[in-house]
Amino acid sequence: MSANSETVYLKIDQNVLVYDRHVTLGDIASITSSNEAMVRQLKQKKLYTFQEPTKPGKRSKIQREIFSILKIIEAIHEDYPNAEIDNQGEADFIVEYRKEPAQAQWISVCKSVLLSVIVFFGGAFTIMSFNNDIGITELFGKFYYQVMGAESSGFTELEISYCIGLAIGILVFFNHFGKKKITPDPTPIQVQLRKYEQDVDTTFIQNAGRGGMEIDAG
Repeated sequence: MSANSETVYLKIDQNVLVYDRHVTLGDIASITSSNEAMVRQLKQKKLYTFQEPTKPGKRSKIQREIFSILKIIEAIHEDYPNAEIDNQGEADFIVEYRKEPAQAQWISVCKSVLLSVIVFFGGAFTIMSFNNDIGITELFGKFYYQVMGAESSGFTELEISYCIGLAIGILVFFNHFGKKKITPDPTPIQVQLRKYEQDVDTTFIQNAGRGGMEIDAG
């Protein structure tokens, strides 16, 4: 069997991130075939080049292009006209070119501190608003009086247990404390971020297809 008649298996994710503006097929796709020489050649095949901005600040640090799998098949057939292509990945996908950030360490630390402060006070305000809506102070006061037969001072075992349980519940639910995870499962935040990324990628692909900006065969 000649190299031209080999079957090439491709797998490309919906969103591929590259740091070199000269994009090769091996940068964006997982490629396999029984012909190892053909695979090596295909991985080195140049697919696209992102243009450098002519003026600083005119373009964002991230550049995106939407590709059709037909463009990849066309590129492979340029070198191997009779090769059979078996696509195991996405039919349309995004290639993002991002320059390596040269950000100072202190800037990252400041951003992390600012974000932590915002999340802390935002979360505290949300919890206090919820407790105020359901009247947790009056509820604890009545419950304490029924059990202990005395008026609550507002700082009893109930309030202390509630605060400790609330903190533990948040840690268990979000499955995250500092850089460590309680279990290997993805956290709820990671799940929601992944869903958001998928929705954004799908919107980019659909808009590019409708606007005729998708890089397709031909």
